Amino acid sequence: MSEVSTQSLSVPVPGGIIDLAWAAVTDTGRRREVNQDAMFASYPLFVVADGMGGHVGGEIASASTIDRLKVVADAGAVTPKAIEKALARAVKDIASHPEATDDGTGTTLTGLYLDTSGDTAHWVTLNIGDSRVYLVRDGAIVQITTDHSVVQELIASGRLSPEEAENHPYGNVITRAVGPSEGVTPDYVRLDVAEGDRFVICSDGLTKELTDYGIRHFLDENADPADAVNAMLDAALENGGRDNITIIVLDVASASGAGADDVREGDADAGAAADETAAGVDGERDGRDAAADAAAGDGAAADGADDGAAAAGAGDGAAAAGDDSSPGRD
Repeated sequence: MSEVSTQSLSVPVPGGIIDLAWAAVTDTGRRREVNQDAMFASYPLFVVADGMGGHVGGEIASASTIDRLKVVADAGAVTPKAIEKALARAVKDIASHPEATDDGTGTTLTGLYLDTSGDTAHWVTLNIGDSRVYLVRDGAIVQITTDHSVVQELIASGRLSPEEAENHPYGNVITRAVGPSEGVTPDYVRLDVAEGDRFVICSDGLTKELTDYGIRHFLDENADPADAVNAMLDAALENGGRDNITIIVLDVASASGAGADDVREGDADAGAAADETAAGVDGERDGRDAAADAAAGDGAAADGADDGAAAAGAGDGAAAAGDDSSPGRD
């Protein structure tokens, strides 16, 4: 594992400056032979992909997806439309790769980007699959993304409790992924910017080993993002490391102007912020996408990407995000 360091950046936004700090780490874990996770962490986009499908299929799927999104991020014009065009191209990359022969080859994708195009800067989260984005605000941790999984559907329908879901035999089966079928669209959630916010973007290799409380504990104990990702990784490995583990911690160190004070008054806690913004950003696809459309064209620069899990029939909706059937945590 390479040395992890915290990166920082001051971002001019309408009405002020936002100071960001982040760190990212990925690890094969204790049971996998290869790392099929991939990640990209560079302003304005922070994303994690967890691949599935055969020995190398998942690695191909996650790497292809991150490579396509990296082109969009490097162009500096990240929008829902640009993201979806990049994902469509990634699906074609996966399908045409000679080593991606498994019908269930695909990848999750989750993360967020900073949208500075309007009068006020906002975060936008995106999600396909069961990797997650968490937000810690005012001492409370909230899962912003909703898992696309069989277990989550059972919980939502009242047929399964969260406690029963811990060791459910279908715990690794996801219902949406990039790759098995065309036209997959992420869920989007729009969030205001608030000073002191901390985001965790992670593959399920972390959440199999740490509870939400455990994640918050290591954030509380480690103010520096690099220290936080290292502490969480060490704990996940200590608890078994059953899957590949990828973690990004992103902090809003300060937000002068930029509507930060309004957010503090308007959002009493992270849960309220998530509930009020769950309508997403589907209506915001406008002329801003032109530059990103061109950038997401056919030449994707390969970024370092890793990854993994194993697949099961995703063509009809369900893909297994790993071959461990007991995703319980210690």
